[in-house]
Amino acid sequence: MKFVALALAVLLAVGSQAASLQADAPSQLAHIRAAADVYMTQAKESAIKALDQLDDTPYQELKASLAQRLEDIHNNIKQMQAQVSPMTDTVVSSISDATAELRASIAADIEALRAELEPQRAKLREVIEKHLEEYRTHLEPYVREYQAKQNAEMEALRAKMEPVMEELRQKVATNLDETRAALMPIVESVRTKLVERLEALKAMATPYVEEYKEQLRQAYSQAQGVNAEQITSLREKLTPLGEEVKEKLQAMAAIIRDTFSKN
Repeated sequence: MKFVALALAVLLAVGSQAASLQADAPSQLAHIRAAADVYMTQAKESAIKALDQLDDTPYQELKASLAQRLEDIHNNIKQMQAQVSPMTDTVVSSISDATAELRASIAADIEALRAELEPQRAKLREVIEKHLEEYRTHLEPYVREYQAKQNAEMEALRAKMEPVMEELRQKVATNLDETRAALMPIVESVRTKLVERLEALKAMATPYVEEYKEQLRQAYSQAQGVNAEQITSLREKLTPLGEEVKEKLQAMAAIIRDTFSKN
């Protein structure tokens, strides 16, 4: 089955990885074994989950036996891994000890090569910087010329746009004057109509106001020598008069409102 082949491949991979480990081989082996165990466990669970598709099929009875078979294979691989681990650790340790001198020699050679190449790296850096400076020197006149050209074009555009902007400002001022001239007759008409309505209201209200003032003067003159009984009688007489004035004022307001609504 695919699960068995996958598990064996993981087991062999653990063994083959041991041959290339260095001084920290035991810790690396432990990490690889833990990862392999997690991978095999996930593969087993995925296979068991896939067996759920056998439900409600003629092969439903095989589900339990296949699941148990996968569990047995997983346990057997775990046991094999436990048996192989001591040998793997011994082989890795032996390889690490046997290659210690070689690894030290390689490290020394790399360090010596780095020290030997350092002057050449400095020389290479110097050559690159020299070339970059040459490129910059070569391009600098063109860059300056391009910047000067752009500045000249912007200045020319500004000079070209100045008359246009001045003309536009003049047009705006002229348009404002024309708008004001067109608006003034409307404003004047509204003002004239409002003055007429106010004069009409004044002329309409003047007789009532004068009459009311005269009645107030008479009432005040009479109130100079009246007693409490006469004041009560006067209040009773003035109340209908106040109501009459109120009604007349409301009537005038209605006339004014109707007049403005028609216009």
